Amino acid sequence: MSERKKPSYIPLIALAAFGGLGYTLRHTEFVLLIAVGGLVFLFSYLMSDRILNFLHYRSLGQREEVLWYLERMFVETDRKKVTLAMVSTSFGLGALIFLICWPHVIVGTIFGLMFTILMWSVPKFFIKNLWDRRCTAFVNQMVDGMTLMSNGIKAGLSVQQCMERVVENMPNPISQEFGLVLSQMRIGRSLQESLNELGTRIPKPDVQMFVTSVNILQETGGNLAETFATITFTVRERQKVEKKIEALTAQGITQGVIISMVPFFLLGVFYFIDPKFVEPLFTTPLGLVALFAMLLLQVIGGLMIRKIVRINV
Repeated sequence: MSERKKPSYIPLIALAAFGGLGYTLRHTEFVLLIAVGGLVFLFSYLMSDRILNFLHYRSLGQREEVLWYLERMFVETDRKKVTLAMVSTSFGLGALIFLICWPHVIVGTIFGLMFTILMWSVPKFFIKNLWDRRCTAFVNQMVDGMTLMSNGIKAGLSVQQCMERVVENMPNPISQEFGLVLSQMRIGRSLQESLNELGTRIPKPDVQMFVTSVNILQETGGNLAETFATITFTVRERQKVEKKIEALTAQGITQGVIISMVPFFLLGVFYFIDPKFVEPLFTTPLGLVALFAMLLLQVIGGLMIRKIVRINV
């Protein structure tokens, strides 16, 4: 008897493969949406703890830092008012973006959440920038302040009396900071403790140098007038170097801002000229993925440019 031939499944497998490929090509967007959704779910499941910590830091954590900076700038405020302002700004802008994108629910949800999280960080960025400017203004005023103190020491005044002259003759923030040091000394705190708190409020190298020099010379003795003159010379030379660096990096900062804004400008121009040409970017899954990738790359590029052109002296 002749052996019965076994049926070959290779043609059937090949046919099924080609059929699946054809189906995939015809339903690329649907498959892409499922794949992206699955990856997002898997990433969220594996990184749930870090995501929750990140969201907490971007919400209540930002509020605590804003309150800390406001306290260092002697701005009296209420915790509830700061919380209400940050929540209204973030969720209010997110809801506004969602309504603008209506009836595109997916697009509105994505951009609404994006702007909500972003606006949690804007108040901190703004307040921190004001605090940095205040610290820089204090250091810039140290040149005149140390000159006054040096002349006062030469005239036979004490450090406390010299600081009183600075408070009377110079504007804020150095007048405000030295006034707080004097107020702390009047209620019984030592000069060393008061100056150490000044160095904590203004964490700049020049301020730390001033605090350390005064504390050491108060204990060991020495020529305070000469020390103040040396601090004045050091601060002035550091300012010269910083101004030169700012002049050299100004072009790079401008280029970074322009490069970061060009894609958004072109997107607005295309939307104004031909809205249907840009519409798939907001209404299709593939367009949303491309838009998200573009935004992510823009943020990464902006941070890298900022890292390159930012030089600390």
